[in-house]
Amino acid sequence: MFKTALQPKWLALLLACLVVSTGFVWLSKWQFERAMDYAPTTQEKSETAVPLESHFEPGKDMTHADADQIVTMKGRYIEGTQAYVQDRLFEGEQGFWVVQAFEVDGVSDVMPVVRGWQPGETEVPPATDATEVTITGRLLPSEAPIASGRSADMHGLPVLKDVSAARLSNMWNRDAYAGFVVVFEQSPDDVKAGVDELKHVYVAPGYLQENRLNWLNVFYGVEWVVFALFSLFVWWRLVRDDYQNELKFEAEMAAWQKRQDARVAQAQAEARQRLATETQPEAGTGDDSAPGVAGPESRENG
Repeated sequence: MFKTALQPKWLALLLACLVVSTGFVWLSKWQFERAMDYAPTTQEKSETAVPLESHFEPGKDMTHADADQIVTMKGRYIEGTQAYVQDRLFEGEQGFWVVQAFEVDGVSDVMPVVRGWQPGETEVPPATDATEVTITGRLLPSEAPIASGRSADMHGLPVLKDVSAARLSNMWNRDAYAGFVVVFEQSPDDVKAGVDELKHVYVAPGYLQENRLNWLNVFYGVEWVVFALFSLFVWWRLVRDDYQNELKFEAEMAAWQKRQDARVAQAQAEARQRLATETQPEAGTGDDSAPGVAGPESRENG
């Protein structure tokens, strides 16, 4: 099989497969890097609030330069879009984040907003009905969607396991920014101390980098590794099939040669037998004179 693999056509195909595999490995490396590609270090980010529209555009993927920045935005909350996000800590206590769609002024895409945190299964206080709300908060990248990311509803609102912009966009049937904002301050405010137990959440810089792993990117990275290995497997399988075909051809040729040798031997034996039969003298041949007939000399003497 090694000799078969050294044939020029298989060496050329191996080179092509190695080039393809290298590309797949590079894509896998890129996906694994993106799995941890969250907010940059605190030193690289400014804690000075900037307008959202000057910092991050709708329809754009979030990068290091975009994530973790404190932004301000104006708009209004969209009624009927509230949801719970379970398993969220606040000062060591387990509870829920309250997420709602926020319509930014002059933009058709909505921004998922974490309005605050509440400790248990209590009803969410309604958002302010003001037509103009100003929000200051930290812009974070969308969390990786978790399989079966929606559990049973609570108080008529969906309970989610992640803040996935894609999931929220589908749930709200609206295009959404590729991230979300955790509210630090809001004017007019709808979170009042001691009322309804809804509290603003402060997320420190690098929150997602320290606590989140994008499993979807990990899955894609593993996929690319499998593709790289599969391309080499295809080359090996083709070489193996060619080698087996060569063995089969050689076996068929050997069997054919054996049959031909047998036919030649049989033909030679038959030829020798015919030659021997043709050269053997006929039985009963001898003196040409017939018995009882007198020759000329016998008649003269008589």
